Amino acid sequence: MNDELNGIVQYWKEEYSSHLKEYSSYDAGEQFRRVASIFTPGRSFYYIVNFHDLQLDELSKSVTKFVQKDYEKIRMEDLLATIIPEDLKGVANKEAVIKDFYNRFLSKEEILSYKVVYSYRSTGLDGEIKNMLHQATILSTDENGIIRHAFSMHTDVSHLNLSPNDDISFIHMDGGISYCNIKTDTGSFDPKNTEFDDNNLHQLFSDREKEIIKMLAEGHNAKDIALALNLSPHTVRTHRRNMLSKTGYTNTAQLIAKCLVAGVINME
Repeated sequence: MNDELNGIVQYWKEEYSSHLKEYSSYDAGEQFRRVASIFTPGRSFYYIVNFHDLQLDELSKSVTKFVQKDYEKIRMEDLLATIIPEDLKGVANKEAVIKDFYNRFLSKEEILSYKVVYSYRSTGLDGEIKNMLHQATILSTDENGIIRHAFSMHTDVSHLNLSPNDDISFIHMDGGISYCNIKTDTGSFDPKNTEFDDNNLHQLFSDREKEIIKMLAEGHNAKDIALALNLSPHTVRTHRRNMLSKTGYTNTAQLIAKCLVAGVINME
């Protein structure tokens, strides 16, 4: 285990594990597995991590498409080891922002209401670099609000040809306030540390623009989108130009990457 990867593990142990006095296993149950499998088709895997000892209380069999190791022997360290070295520092910063957000910014009652989204790059079994989308939500905490169990889903989105970025989003799952495309270079959470001030991509884009960017992410061209939405190809291209203008991005790949992390595009 290299120094940066070991640093992430040690950070979790210091910030989570050391504060959890008792071990408590999370029993997902068959219904949970059935539902989770619906949202992890093909190029995804999921797990439930127990922060008491960083063991995996649940792990989908699809992980063997990402980790070259016997299923029964796969541990959290093996999952982290798939991250390319160039992205480890960025992932460490993101994890620090997550800890800061949950422990300093939220009340204990709010912790279970948010989903975390960020991207990273990993090395696939074929040796190719993969673009991965990480989504996670907290399943349980102790009486002091220390995180016990978290559900994480990792999806290969390499087909989107994304640009790497260090953003992270905290999306409220019950319609509350979301914090999208937060910069993570400082390692701490600041709701103002974003490209769009008090706005986010959900607010910048119209419903029609969100439809179009989703279809662009799926690989459709202007002609296909126009036909599906009963528009002209010229109108579709105009919407795309407007979205780039609103955000200041220079290309569609960057726009898609930002929308993916912000939850504008839902991979499920």
